[in-house]
Amino acid sequence: MSNLPKISISDLLDAGIHFGHKTSRWNPKMEPYIYGIKDSVHVIDLQQTVPLLTIALKKIYETVKNNGKVLFIGSKVQATDLVAEYASKCDQHYINHRWLGGILTNWSTVSKSIKKLEAIEKVLNDHDAIDGYTKKEILDLTRRKDKLEKSFSGIRNISGRPDLVVIIDTNKEHLAVKEALKLGIPIVAVVDTNSDPDNIDFPIPGNDDAIRAIRLYCSLFAEAALVGIQDALRDSGVDIGSSTKIKHEANSLDGVKKIERTGKVSKAKVVTSPASKGSGMRAKPVKANDKDATN
Repeated sequence: MSNLPKISISDLLDAGIHFGHKTSRWNPKMEPYIYGIKDSVHVIDLQQTVPLLTIALKKIYETVKNNGKVLFIGSKVQATDLVAEYASKCDQHYINHRWLGGILTNWSTVSKSIKKLEAIEKVLNDHDAIDGYTKKEILDLTRRKDKLEKSFSGIRNISGRPDLVVIIDTNKEHLAVKEALKLGIPIVAVVDTNSDPDNIDFPIPGNDDAIRAIRLYCSLFAEAALVGIQDALRDSGVDIGSSTKIKHEANSLDGVKKIERTGKVSKAKVVTSPASKGSGMRAKPVKANDKDATN
């Protein structure tokens, strides 16, 4: 577990994870995680984000190491491609398009849709069978396949409910949160200043809109999962050095982290209390209506 990705406040600042939403859009339940206000925008306390993110990464690592299944969920435009990319890199599962009610709670129906997708693919890939179809029928089958792929391609091999769900935006994915809670599936989630952290087992206070921030989250999640795979293989006596796929993915993710750390993002200048001078951050969170925070 010592190989888990290291996180620093500097990395999070570079990715813009400290930027919350306008104060008019905040959820009061996020008050403990708010550092201050700058230009009518809440600034997230990264001193709290770092340890909470570390705990979340440990949970992902432990789940994968114990042969558990992790489901990454992010259907907002900024997250769609990133969620699919990084979930695939660490051999986990994902939903990156509109959440269909019952994906977790009505798996029997979902599994039927996946079997239907596989049946259509089998027909379209069979050159002898496809000769018996008209062009219109082939077009209809292709459209049905594309629709089913969009909804289920990331979970077609999950074989049942996941052991952990990782969510980028709890407001956008409120149905996924509700279903996970109903089934008692632990939830790791990024919670922005307009989110509700209640019922989230492993909250990560941070920006859930910026592409750079989402990329950093996904790269860290994937790296933690890969470390879990490596340690599981090591414990089972498999020679890790011979696993070229895992080494390649780990090196690829390490390169992404280097890019993130060198990326230039303008940082918000926020007011710190006298006790926080020198460290640059305040240990005790500021109330959103604190007058000092707006000076």
